[in-house]
Amino acid sequence: METLRDKVAVITGAASGIGRAIACTLADRGAHVVAVDIDGDGVYALTSELSGRGAAALPQRADVADPVAFEAVRDATLGRFGRVDVVVNNVGVLTNGLPQDIPVTEWQRIVDVNLMSVVRSNAAFLPLLLDQGSGHLVNTASFAGLFTYSYDRMPYAATKAAIVQISEALAIYLRPKNIGVTLLCPGPVLTNIATTIPKFGEGAPLRIPGEQFELLDPAPVGELVADAILRNRFFLPTHPHVVDELRRRVDDWDAYIDHQVSREPPIQKKGR
Repeated sequence: METLRDKVAVITGAASGIGRAIACTLADRGAHVVAVDIDGDGVYALTSELSGRGAAALPQRADVADPVAFEAVRDATLGRFGRVDVVVNNVGVLTNGLPQDIPVTEWQRIVDVNLMSVVRSNAAFLPLLLDQGSGHLVNTASFAGLFTYSYDRMPYAATKAAIVQISEALAIYLRPKNIGVTLLCPGPVLTNIATTIPKFGEGAPLRIPGEQFELLDPAPVGELVADAILRNRFFLPTHPHVVDELRRRVDDWDAYIDHQVSREPPIQKKGR
C-alpha cells in the first residue's frame, strides 16, 4: 500500500491501548477510521477527538463475540465510506488461574473473543478485499503466542498462537492477490488489558516474558503498524530482540523449558 490517505481502516479494540494508538496514527496519516469497541463511551470519545483533528471517523459500539457484529460494522462502514481498505483485528481479553482451575466455560469465552472474532472478521471483510484486489489485514497476537513463558493465562496464549498460524496462512494465500497481512506481536505494552482479569481458584502469578523487554507506551506501536502496512511487512514484534528468544527456544526446546521452570515469576504490571 503506497499511502494511507483516504484509505478506510476498521479497527477493533479501538477505545484504548494499542487499538487507540493505531487509530490515531492512521488518522494522522490521512486514513478514515471506523473505531469498533464494546466500550461505547470510549469509541465515541476517540472519534470525537479524531474529528476535531480533521479526520473522518465512525464510531461503532460492538461486541466482537456477537455472531452478527461484523456484518453490522461492515454495512455501516460501506454506508458511510463505500469501501474497506485496512482491517485491524486487535481485540484481546485475558484470564488468570492455574491450569486445573480455569473452567471450560472461561476457555470458551476467551476463544470466542480472541480467536473467533478474527474468524468472523475475515468472513465479513475478506470477500470485499478480494473483490477489489487490494487491502491489508493486521492481526494482533502476542509474545505469549510466540513462546511460552507462563502457565497463568493458557487460554489467552493458545488463542494468540492460533492467530499466529491464521495470519501466516493468510499471508501465503493473500500476498499473490495484492492483499497484505501484518502479524503484530506485542510484548509488554502499557494497556488496560490486565485491569479486569477474572481470576479462578487462588489465581496465579502473572509471569512476564523477560526482564529484557521493557514496558512500552502504545503510541510508538501505532507508528510501527502504519509503517508495516505501507511496507507490507508481515512479522511485527514490538521488541525486535524477541527474535533472540525464539532462537534460544528452537535451538534446544527441552533446555528452554527448564529455563522457564527455573525463573522466578515476577508480577506483570498493566500491559499485554
